[in-house]
Amino acid sequence: MDYLPKDPAILVSSVNMLLRDEEFDSLESLCYNFGTEPKVIKNYLHGHGFIYSDKQKQFRPIGYDNLGGSVGAWLGMKVWHHKTLHKKFKYGVSLILIAQIVLFFLCSCRTASLSTSPSGQIEQSNISQVVDKVWAFSQSHPDGFTIDIRTMTEPAEGIAVSYAATQNSHSRDQLDKVVCHALQHEGYVGGWHNSEDGLYYFDSTKLFPEKDLKAALQFGKENGQHSVFILSAQTCSLSQRTYADIPINGKVAEILERDTILFGTTGDYRPLSFREPDGTYWGFGIDVANEIARRLGVDIEFRKTTWPTLTADVLTEPQMFDLAIGGITITESRRETMLMSEGYLANGKTILCRASEAERYKSLADIDKPEVTVMVNPGGLNEKFANENLTHANIVVHQKNEEIPTLVAEGAADVMITEITEAPYYVKTDTRLAAPLLNAPFTHGEIGVLMKKGQEDLLQMVNNVICQMKSDGSLRKLHKKYGLVYAYE
Repeated sequence: MDYLPKDPAILVSSVNMLLRDEEFDSLESLCYNFGTEPKVIKNYLHGHGFIYSDKQKQFRPIGYDNLGGSVGAWLGMKVWHHKTLHKKFKYGVSLILIAQIVLFFLCSCRTASLSTSPSGQIEQSNISQVVDKVWAFSQSHPDGFTIDIRTMTEPAEGIAVSYAATQNSHSRDQLDKVVCHALQHEGYVGGWHNSEDGLYYFDSTKLFPEKDLKAALQFGKENGQHSVFILSAQTCSLSQRTYADIPINGKVAEILERDTILFGTTGDYRPLSFREPDGTYWGFGIDVANEIARRLGVDIEFRKTTWPTLTADVLTEPQMFDLAIGGITITESRRETMLMSEGYLANGKTILCRASEAERYKSLADIDKPEVTVMVNPGGLNEKFANENLTHANIVVHQKNEEIPTLVAEGAADVMITEITEAPYYVKTDTRLAAPLLNAPFTHGEIGVLMKKGQEDLLQMVNNVICQMKSDGSLRKLHKKYGLVYAYE
């Protein structure tokens, strides 16, 4: 046998036969051989009415052992007159048998006895109507959906995880089983259309709060799933309804297992990312990083990188950090070799100069002159912009970005190429400086989070957090805190 069958009855027969014939000495070794876990098979078959007996080393119908014991005792008295003189046995066994028969049929009829209640449970006679509604809903949502079948509405948030018991249920004929299972549990059904085989697949689904991602991933692992789905991500896409697909064994799961997310940052870019002498970090980007960690439910650790080594540090193996944040502009060249999130801060190139010479610089042409000394930090987009656009000015590279504003104020240089996110901070904190072209930046772009390719699940999580921050107003509050212009109306 090369693989385990999917049909519950055939699966039970196959597993029991392999264990009976001592092909394997335990369920664990059998599962290991076929690349699965005992919990997955146990949960799957339990949903179909079977339970595993460690003593017998076989799957048996639920209630079989207990019911069989009382039947055996009763037959022993009636046929072989065993212990018929003992009143405890004569009447006790009969009462136990009756009670167990009642209990057995109550359990067996659990699906068929769904009753109407004020909370909205559905009677058995209406199940076919629910199935028809879910089927109709699936036809208009082929890209995927999760629906509360008690109210026929889509939940706006939560983490959807499928049960093993309804795995691989497809088409209209198998939807009844999925709906019945869902009504016995949380009441949610998920579905999607597989364009490869042309079938609609359905699952009974458990919904977790979005703060319980670690528990959702664990439940998914126990039920043999490949991914869990964050529902709130669908509201973040303006062009289409999509869910954040988080793999059971992906980068996000690794971070949750570690319980710490690692951010690389330069720490030299006020007010986005700055490292104090005591090692503490502050800034707009640092606050965004802390919010990502908080919504993931993990601790945070910052690791030092530099502008010249940023790309190499992101791509190095083993990884120095999970992702990088600060004043990192989203560019096509970066997206060719790495992943970049959606923007969380509008940006553009501008200048800092001495306040006494602010009237001197009204355009890029006024700066691009041999008598003008322009200072930039190495390795980043500021140096790239200066080299490409200032062919006549005297360009000086200074290693420490945070020292350049002071050097300009003291006369060591005339102009600093910087960003509209950085310039207002220095104008506010040093009256010797001015940013005369702040409202007319030379370029227009956005700042985002940078990470290596292959971490698409982490990218989805970060984009989801950025979207939520835009929706709930927390991103706007951060802009106000740092005196930055909010561009996401």
